[in-house]
Amino acid sequence: MDNTDIIFSETLLKHYENFEDRGINFIYMGNFNHSIIRMFSALAQEETERIGATGKVRRRLNHSVIEILQNLTKHSCPLFNDVNVSKGMFVMGKDDTSYYIMTANKIFNKDVAALTEAIETVNAATIDQLNKMYKEQLRNGRISAKGGAGLGLIDIARKTNKPIQYHFLPLNEEQQYFVLKVSIDNDI
Repeated sequence: MDNTDIIFSETLLKHYENFEDRGINFIYMGNFNHSIIRMFSALAQEETERIGATGKVRRRLNHSVIEILQNLTKHSCPLFNDVNVSKGMFVMGKDDTSYYIMTANKIFNKDVAALTEAIETVNAATIDQLNKMYKEQLRNGRISAKGGAGLGLIDIARKTNKPIQYHFLPLNEEQQYFVLKVSIDNDI
């Protein structure tokens, strides 16, 4: 092994220890599409069964994984001009009180304001308001050019019953990284 490989492996192992300390039991960086979403859904189900999560927590976590990854696939900056394949990062972990899902993906700067407004609207709503928003969107929502009906963030907030955490990290003049985190209490 040459010196750069040794340094790289040392760096990876340090990151591994940090991930382990933060309760991260799964991390993926790469392309996302429908097949990958199905695979992560199955992995999330297996992992939550392995660590003894209740059925209600498993269902909420699995549902949230699917919604979050569908949003990542639909709303990321597309690869190769294909809106059905995106690139990003997916993390799943557990701390003392909750399970969490984190994603990061590139979005266009022009989409930041609308995304921020959508998340803030959902985060400000009560569970009753979220349920009303969901039903209203089902009745009157239109399918966007990217194939979404505007239900994803509302449904995630309904299932997790917690604010959606997010952050934007500037990348270049046209794009930013969008980092999203949701948590699901492990005692529901």
